[in-house]
Amino acid sequence: MSCPFNEEQLGQLKMFIEICKSQPQILNHPKIAFFKDYIISLGGTIPAATFGAKTFTASGDSVPQSNNNSEKIPSSDEESEPESDVELDMEGVIEPDVLDDSQVMGDQSKETTDEERDQSDEKRSAAMRAFSEQNFEEAIKLYNEAIQLNPQSALLFAKRGQVYLKLNKPNACIKDCTQALELNCDSAAAYKFRGRAYRLLGKFEEASHDLCESLKIDYDDQTNEWLQEVKPNAEKLRQHKLTMQRRKEEKEHQDKLRRARKAQEARARAAQAQADAPGFPGAGFPGAGFPGGFPGAGFPGGMPRGGGGGGMPDIASLISDPEIMALIQDPDVAMAFQDVSSNPANFVKYQNNPKVAAAIEKLQSKFFSAAGGTYCAGAGAPGSGPKPPTDDDVGLD
Repeated sequence: MSCPFNEEQLGQLKMFIEICKSQPQILNHPKIAFFKDYIISLGGTIPAATFGAKTFTASGDSVPQSNNNSEKIPSSDEESEPESDVELDMEGVIEPDVLDDSQVMGDQSKETTDEERDQSDEKRSAAMRAFSEQNFEEAIKLYNEAIQLNPQSALLFAKRGQVYLKLNKPNACIKDCTQALELNCDSAAAYKFRGRAYRLLGKFEEASHDLCESLKIDYDDQTNEWLQEVKPNAEKLRQHKLTMQRRKEEKEHQDKLRRARKAQEARARAAQAQADAPGFPGAGFPGAGFPGGFPGAGFPGGMPRGGGGGGMPDIASLISDPEIMALIQDPDVAMAFQDVSSNPANFVKYQNNPKVAAAIEKLQSKFFSAAGGTYCAGAGAPGSGPKPPTDDDVGLD
């Protein structure tokens, strides 16, 4: 496929990419929104633009701009990880309210009659009128009475949460909306107002989640506008958490490699010390960890000695033999050797163990070979002497 651009166009494109690298905020410019949308469609993220100061009421209505600069408040992650600062736009965040017992939640076990449901609907209509007249305290009072009559109504809790939002009481709103969602998990209003309450408390990830859920259930422009407000901060926090998780995993991986390297170095030093040991130590076979001497000495018949006048072989050379090292480091063989070293009579327990038998035969073979003798399989092992006559031989002479 031929390139659809000429050299001049390619040069301009390269220059544009370099500008984007050095000033990624430029991608938020309206004139290149098409390129921003393309990057997002591929799964990329765009750095948030620097927003001008903007003041919000609890309901989300904007008021004239002020000249105050937005305050950057570090998160708790920033304090613990100073190299990973998260600068959030905290404009519009308010002080949390304190919950009290005046927030009527009703008796959830109450069985509401039709008459009580009708009375509750009348109270709700009156509360909505008071809300439209911005008489929020009266609206709260009427919703309290309606909830006492019909505490199973998710709509009543969501609508009262909206009133608490107007009163700058986000925690009270969250409590009401959470109760509404327990009664009806598909309440778009409850998700909407709780998401807005989270935003006022500076909990941007929770706000983004709830506002997204509300839009999935029932789209409206105000909810989408609120979501666009919290998206930049929510994305920063998400990326920060991913970075912290990646660093944690990398640190754990490096620690694991460091421990493995130290263990390998320790084993290498131990093996070198065994190879450099002068002769056969009386306290035990080097590296084997068997008390009371070389484990073969406890086996019936003893460890075979060299034949042909060769004498005891060079123990140091045998220790460095890879096959010998593999044998004495096998857990099963080591356990058997230690058991028999402490009590030679225990050899009977391991006569039918093929791994132990093979180890003994290998050790005997190595010792005979190193001593210059001739090894006969089974020599020195129990039951290897002359067989007594069987009953079949009786009376044949």
